[in-house]
Amino acid sequence: MNDSANSRLVYSTETGRINEPAIASERPKGDGIVRIQRQTSGRKGKGVCVITGIDADDATLNKLAAELKKKCGCGGALKDGVIEIQGDKRDLIKTLLEAKGMKVKLAGG
Repeated sequence: MNDSANSRLVYSTETGRINEPAIASERPKGDGIVRIQRQTSGRKGKGVCVITGIDADDATLNKLAAELKKKCGCGGALKDGVIEIQGDKRDLIKTLLEAKGMKVKLAGG
């Protein structure tokens, strides 16, 4: 049997299928700076603004995402603690977040 760190027991003849407990994904802590980045990769050329670095729970992030989508007049989503807003609205998002007292940086090109 292979004793490497990447091997894991999936099935045993004694007990059957082995169910491993799901590992909860923990979001990385931010440094207090909200970063707004424009991404097009993997989206068929459609651009989105990705907002990261907001230390809040999912309910607060969902509320903030809904408010940003309404003010920008476009769609978006909340995925794994990252807010995605459709289109290139970085300047508008920056002014909205700075009005809420957050320190904001435009990341990327």
